[in-house]
Amino acid sequence: MAKTKISNRELSLYRWQVAVRALLAVLGGYALATLAGIFLTYALPLSRSDAVITANLLSFTLYSIAIIWVFSTQTLRRAGLGLLLAGLALAAAILLFKLFGDAP
Repeated sequence: MAKTKISNRELSLYRWQVAVRALLAVLGGYALATLAGIFLTYALPLSRSDAVITANLLSFTLYSIAIIWVFSTQTLRRAGLGLLLAGLALAAAILLFKLFGDAP
């Protein structure tokens, strides 16, 4: 069995990529889950207290999905862009609810 030799530079680069993915997953996933919770609070046709509880429970699920998704994408760029675009879409929807909807 032949051993492959990995240089210190390659190992260091790999470690940095994992660290950046972890940071992106934790912070980006949190931001996305927060925006989703706010959006769902406005969008769910429930009483205010039920909508808040349901939205928070669903946002925990989305947070877990976001973390898994960041580590399963092929490139770091795709992970960052995916979280950014989803966050922008949710922020735009929240803004539309604030401007034209029944948002408090």
